[in-house]
Amino acid sequence: MKEHFFQCPYCWQNISMLLDNSISKQSYIEDCEICCHPIQITAEFQNLQLIGFQSENIEQ
Repeated sequence: MKEHFFQCPYCWQNISMLLDNSISKQSYIEDCEICCHPIQITAEFQNLQLIGFQSENIEQ
């Protein structure tokens, strides 16, 4: 597992999430720990290193 820090696309607060670096490509929805809005998380790992990360607002 790898802790990754980023900015919430809703409340703009810095938050962190644990990412499973044993899965090379992953996409899931997780709520912000501060404002509780759902965030679409997309992460890509290569050799256990994070090479791509996106956090997107899914509410329109």
